Amino acid sequence: MENREIKRFNLMSFLLKVLVSTFAVVITSYLLSGVVVPDFMTALVVAFVLAVLNALLKPILIILTIPVTIMSLGLFLLVINAFIIQITAYVVRGFEVNSFGWAVLFSIILSVVTWVLELPARSGHPGGRGPDQPPRQGF
Repeated sequence: MENREIKRFNLMSFLLKVLVSTFAVVITSYLLSGVVVPDFMTALVVAFVLAVLNALLKPILIILTIPVTIMSLGLFLLVINAFIIQITAYVVRGFEVNSFGWAVLFSIILSVVTWVLELPARSGHPGGRGPDQPPRQGF
């Protein structure tokens, strides 16, 4: 592939991930009463801001908190995720998270919903196996 095609593919991949995250934000806010997303455009902005903060701020926070993360066996990463969601709620007008606990719960459920929504795209095949892979035998 040419360099231009690679860039176009990366941009399309990023936009698709943001769109999937947007639907995940809508679904998750519907499930949680402590999180308010008034409309689809707000969810789109939330997904975009979360993507930017996860790309720029999260690695720095992870490096700065390595000792605490190790001592908590990785559970401190939930605090980092909730903090990033709180920052997003502060930046995006209309997106409200009622407490830090709701932010932790939102981050956990958002991760699960995003994972479920991305399942078909990961394998490239609805059955979970690529077209070039042999069918499963047995259970």
